[in-house]
Amino acid sequence: MKSGERNSRCHRWGLILAGGDGTRLLPLTRCITGDDRPKQFCTVMGSETLLQQTQRRVSKLIPAWRTMLVLTAKHEPFYAAAVAEIPNARLVIQPANRGTAPAILNSVLRVREMDHKAIVACFPSDHHFSDDATFVHHIESAFAVAASRPETVVLLGIPPETPEVEYGWIEPGIPIEGPLAESVCRVNRFWEKPTAPIASQLMSKGCLWNSFVMVGHVQTFVDLVEQALPSMREAFEGTRRSLFTAGERAAFSELYCGIRNTSFSQHVLSVQPDHLAVLHAAGLGWSDLGEPGRVRSVLEGMAIRTERRPLVDARLAAH
Repeated sequence: MKSGERNSRCHRWGLILAGGDGTRLLPLTRCITGDDRPKQFCTVMGSETLLQQTQRRVSKLIPAWRTMLVLTAKHEPFYAAAVAEIPNARLVIQPANRGTAPAILNSVLRVREMDHKAIVACFPSDHHFSDDATFVHHIESAFAVAASRPETVVLLGIPPETPEVEYGWIEPGIPIEGPLAESVCRVNRFWEKPTAPIASQLMSKGCLWNSFVMVGHVQTFVDLVEQALPSMREAFEGTRRSLFTAGERAAFSELYCGIRNTSFSQHVLSVQPDHLAVLHAAGLGWSDLGEPGRVRSVLEGMAIRTERRPLVDARLAAH
């Protein structure tokens, strides 16, 4: 391993986004668990929760002590046991779920306090990948691009299987020069949940599903928010002195009361495509498990049989 590569590995950080409410899949997860826990805290398939699967996958790339879990306070009954052994410095407990933009900004500002040279990878905790080895390979490539181009955030783009209208789409632009030129391109634009005819057109012209897995320099993430949502950036910067202190909880409770629900994809990424690249990530077997039909498809593809499978099958049959 070259010294430059070894140095960049020392600055790798991971954010596992686990603060969502999972409302779309709630009818199914309620059947599995008997309560209203979000899907990331459920054993939808296999013996691990989706969060545990994500932690295991990410651990192949980033050490645990440089991996942050982004959670929401009201979900504590569902994650308390799972995080009992994790140091508080690795937990980002939001007072409320205000969408992915505040969650990511909150997290990257904390990482920046600990390592201003950090290259950060963001991972949703409620997605499925069938091939961990291929996932690791693509994330390694994304880290390499982000390390060589610190002004660019790299997104994993999934080759589409269907003209999906519930996913976000990425329209690739020209290839980025370098050893990965065949698989890494600039981003022309985003398409958020297109109509069926437009989704078919996007698929035919080689556009990609947005997995929302992304890698970039910590300051680049902060700068993206600064450009798109300057008032949010300013509000969070105002809490900087309280980070990792006894006054942090009160400061963030007050801050989140004034924050509106904001999407990082829609309100930050889609308005700044010039600062983004997309990595063509084939062979991952990806699904965001956002609705029961996708869970059915994944389970059928994996032929999973567990003690919970009859409950899952029964619930899916009702949809």
